[in-house]
Amino acid sequence: MSGTIARDAWPALPLADWQATYATVHLWTQLLGKTRLALSAPQNHYWHTALYLTPRGLSTSAMPCGARALDLELDFLAHRLRARTSHGETGEMPLTAAPVRDFYREYRALLSSLGAEVRLWTMPVEIEGAVPFDADDVHDAYDADAVQRCWRVLLQSERVLQRFRGEFLGKCSPVHFWWGSFDLACTRFSGRRAPVHPGGVPNLADHVTRESYSHECISAGWWPGTIGGAITEPAYYAYAYPEPAGYDTASVRPAAARYDVQMHEWILPYEAVRTAADPDAELYAFLESTYEAAADLGGWDRAALER
Repeated sequence: MSGTIARDAWPALPLADWQATYATVHLWTQLLGKTRLALSAPQNHYWHTALYLTPRGLSTSAMPCGARALDLELDFLAHRLRARTSHGETGEMPLTAAPVRDFYREYRALLSSLGAEVRLWTMPVEIEGAVPFDADDVHDAYDADAVQRCWRVLLQSERVLQRFRGEFLGKCSPVHFWWGSFDLACTRFSGRRAPVHPGGVPNLADHVTRESYSHECISAGWWPGTIGGAITEPAYYAYAYPEPAGYDTASVRPAAARYDVQMHEWILPYEAVRTAADPDAELYAFLESTYEAAADLGGWDRAALER
């Protein structure tokens, strides 16, 4: 439906209906994220690598590229990948069903046409059984309607997460999109160091994970789920690192929320939110109650950290 705009604010998004497209688009976002990693100055917890929601899709935001600035956007309304520089150069390529290796080749050519010669590791991260982008002829699906619905879910989720973020005075991440795991997240910090993270994430150096979790945090967000995994449908999640004793049995709202012992996370199905009488209130209750439980059990100084 490349010429049609889906306008349902909280659309249905059963993972089984678009899992092939999800797998393909996930790899596209990794290419944009790896470009941002290569061009942007390091920030704590690898925040410099995240992508951001726009009124049309997902963007790298402005990145330094020599003396110029460059941005890249996956436009899910026009179904194009758009590139722009601060010197006025532009370029684009279609978002369409094609093998990832072809997308990778065209993407590199687009960057080169704008004078952006970027060194990229061709192996996807955080994906079991991944193959290099330039050799991937398996992932080739693109359901434009499903992608647009996913983006609209992200937009609504970001709106509520931004409100939630505004209630915290302490160190807090932006609401940003992590291309490694394809999730939207916002993370609050207590200010104290955390135990060294064990690592072990597929195709991800342990030092990356350990920097990401160097300090105590409570994180919440949304992701599409994983077929064959612990969570097989889109869901909101919340977790604490380190997880305080008793968090798994805490009182969490709304009633549809549950603690997943495999993931070590609280889970709220997206379907429960989108079909609620007040989706915003349903999601906000989840964000607030999971944070309050983890902060109280973890001994955070809430009086100093909250408005």
